[in-house]
Amino acid sequence: MMKSLNDRKLPLEFAPLFDYPLRDTSICLGVDGIYYLTGTTGSPDWWAVTGDIQIWKSPDLVDWTPLLTEPRRRSIVWNVDREGTWQKPIQLRDGAPFRPLWAPELHYLKGTYWLTYSIPRLGNGLLRSISGLPEGPYADNISVDSPLSPYIDASLFQDEDGQVYFLCDNGKIARMNEDMTALVEELQLLKPANAEHVGFEGTFLFKANGLYHLAGADFVDGDYHCFVASSEHIYGPYGDRYLAIPHGGHNTFFQDKSGQWWSTFFGNNDSAPFKERPAALRIEFDSDLRIKPMGNGGDKYG
Repeated sequence: MMKSLNDRKLPLEFAPLFDYPLRDTSICLGVDGIYYLTGTTGSPDWWAVTGDIQIWKSPDLVDWTPLLTEPRRRSIVWNVDREGTWQKPIQLRDGAPFRPLWAPELHYLKGTYWLTYSIPRLGNGLLRSISGLPEGPYADNISVDSPLSPYIDASLFQDEDGQVYFLCDNGKIARMNEDMTALVEELQLLKPANAEHVGFEGTFLFKANGLYHLAGADFVDGDYHCFVASSEHIYGPYGDRYLAIPHGGHNTFFQDKSGQWWSTFFGNNDSAPFKERPAALRIEFDSDLRIKPMGNGGDKYG
């Protein structure tokens, strides 16, 4: 399988954006022209008990600083134990306490910022900034005191007509109501033509060059990659899934201020160029409108 994926290689000079333990990197370009980054924190207890959502900011994708720096008062934008309700229960996994907060994503929609996230075994949450600012404060936007869905990994996509969709898990999607307090239809699975799912987790959807691009994370021969399948219609049918970002895994796609497309990255296992650090790389679309990293150059990580 990997022989057919040799044109998907990471750039030679590829390094973390900054040195901080983080998984599931997500970057959002704010309405103020500032880039905001978040992801799974809580090292080394990624699979134990965590609860923070942290955000960093950058004017140029190069220099990053924490969004909040108020020692002993407020250095995170939201915390399960401080502000949660249904998110608080701690369960046991293999006899050990288990309640991590995974894969927060920041989105700017409808004049404010939104945070999606998941609490494994409990479900997906959705937070809205009541100030309209990326630092919040954030409030639970779900109409009932329960998860939006029972799955892991959550994301949002706003189509050109303004309709917002909720995505999660292995490629599930549903339309949201106008105020984004609930789903208005049952979740359905978007499937590529050549596989049961685009990825078993880490679903993300964006539109470029007239196509909907559905991304997901999956393992191939022990390596954690980002796969993509594309369609002319949001509900499909989707074409074959293909490897887009080697070692990319759970990532998001965004445009910079000049319109250039990027993919985020974090590195899941030892075969990646680095591990569990926030990163981003420029991408391009080949003649078949398939995604690939820019600056391939025969890199050893391909």
